[in-house]
Amino acid sequence: LSQSPSLVLLGWSWLLSTKQAVMNPVPLCFQRLHRGVLRDLERQHQKKENIRLLEEQIALTKQLKEERDKMLMEKSSQQS
Repeated sequence: LSQSPSLVLLGWSWLLSTKQAVMNPVPLCFQRLHRGVLRDLERQHQKKENIRLLEEQIALTKQLKEERDKMLMEKSSQQS
């Protein structure tokens, strides 16, 4: 009977350590998954923003070329 409390303590410590070893990786896995999802969402947002900026830049370039061509045509018509 004197061994019984130590066996109970040993059993509890084994049970808790086993539970910790089994249950701990699950939250880490979900944390990594969550971080990956957040990273993907941020990349998607950044990609959309980059596309928007590129489209804006293309529109501004087109507008600038049209204005430049218009000015060149006006200059050439004034010189003629």
